[in-house]
Amino acid sequence: MPNKVIIIDYGSQVTQLIARRIREAGIYSEIHPCTVTADKVAAMKPQALILSGGPASVGSEDAPTLDMGLLELGVPVLGICYGMQLLTASLGGRLAQSTTREYGPAELTLTKDCALWSEVKPVTRVWMSHGDRVLEVPEGFSVTGRTPTLDVAAMADESRRIYAVQFHPEVHHTDEGTQMLRNFIFKIAGLEPDWTMSSFVERVVAEMREKVGEKHVICALSGGIDSTVVAVLLNRAIGKNLHCIFVDNGLLRAHEVDEVKNLLGGNLDVNLTVVDARSRFLDKLKGVDDPEKKRKIIGHTFIEIFDEESKKLPQVDYLAQGTLYPDVIESISSKGPSAVIKSHHNVGGLPETMKLQLIEPLRELFKDEVRKVAKELGLPDTIVWRQPFPGPGLAIRVLGEVSEDRLAILRAADNIVQEEMRASGWYRKVWQGFAVLLPLRTVGVMGDDRTYEHVIALRVVDSVDAMTADWSRLPYDLVAKISGRIINEVKGVNRVVYDVSSKPPSTIEWE
Repeated sequence: MPNKVIIIDYGSQVTQLIARRIREAGIYSEIHPCTVTADKVAAMKPQALILSGGPASVGSEDAPTLDMGLLELGVPVLGICYGMQLLTASLGGRLAQSTTREYGPAELTLTKDCALWSEVKPVTRVWMSHGDRVLEVPEGFSVTGRTPTLDVAAMADESRRIYAVQFHPEVHHTDEGTQMLRNFIFKIAGLEPDWTMSSFVERVVAEMREKVGEKHVICALSGGIDSTVVAVLLNRAIGKNLHCIFVDNGLLRAHEVDEVKNLLGGNLDVNLTVVDARSRFLDKLKGVDDPEKKRKIIGHTFIEIFDEESKKLPQVDYLAQGTLYPDVIESISSKGPSAVIKSHHNVGGLPETMKLQLIEPLRELFKDEVRKVAKELGLPDTIVWRQPFPGPGLAIRVLGEVSEDRLAILRAADNIVQEEMRASGWYRKVWQGFAVLLPLRTVGVMGDDRTYEHVIALRVVDSVDAMTADWSRLPYDLVAKISGRIINEVKGVNRVVYDVSSKPPSTIEWE
């Protein structure tokens, strides 16, 4: 295993960004809930620890606490925001609880030289998001930074290699935050970069080969980059003992079934079975308009089909899925007290009676890391740069009840979006672009007739890892062309709107 930095999650919605920044520097990082014990962390043999931010107030009831054993592991510790407040309270310093939060940019002035500040400007912009503040640092600590509103914006006990900052170095709004984190892992922890996608491929193939042995695995294949990478990795590890099942659930985009057959069943020489389950899914979704129920129904139905298909094969013990780190983080609160945003059918809708054990080789990766793995595996650009597509498919882009008629409208509109994004060169410039069918109709005029028809929302966003996103500023001419084609070519649509909301507070998908 490579070097490892363990991040203790106290509930911040940007904890995942800490892991990203550490990995981008070439060091493997993992997030674990604040309930993890020091003994368990010690068994992971980390080279450094980071205590994340969080929404709680240290002095409040049920606030997450610090296992003091973490400070006795002999590795450097960095506390961020709530992590700094927790260190202060646990080591004998004093905090002041605030009735208001400080949120936004601040000017940090470095007041004492320390290893964390190597190559950082004496005055630099940082990003604050906190309520409580430190009044008095614990014994052995020095104040290393302040802002106009905080006398203690950073502190350090260099003899114990414990550092803490009140701001968030992991977010882009902190100008030199990346440098600070690199100082922590390289200068303070003394690590050498050894986290690469080539090493990941070697490790995962070896682990899967050892874990599976001569047993058989079903791979839940969607045709997207995640499940395709899983299939190719497992194909390398166990060969023909891998059985890829592609379920045509009737919720796919135009031409997807043929594309999957040609690539995986042909070019990549992977065992592939295509199951036509369109009517089965649509029957179960009839009358359902709640997005969480849709996700759960789709997830359960997928598993039922995989269970059934497994009985037609030699003894199958495992189900492989393309679950990624953001799926896990957004689906369950196992990483700390952060709020659940949505359930994902890969991780949030599995029945307890499922007979197959899960294998999720990409569970620790972010999307951009999966793209790097795909390149490492030699997959074509059409897969490497394929935009994310949700597990529940078009069901969560048809807002309200799902029907064949409404799916046909959305599928035709979305196909136009994909064609024009590719033709204009914008497909590779954005994170994701797609159409959404809204559960309403509006009045329009076509020719000499008055119409009362459907509305399509165009959603295009820029992002790095889907944890945060901003709406894409597409050229007006491109938006106009997409809108014009949809209204003219898709029967039943007379209006197209453009979504100009960011995540947070919105999400990328509408459901």
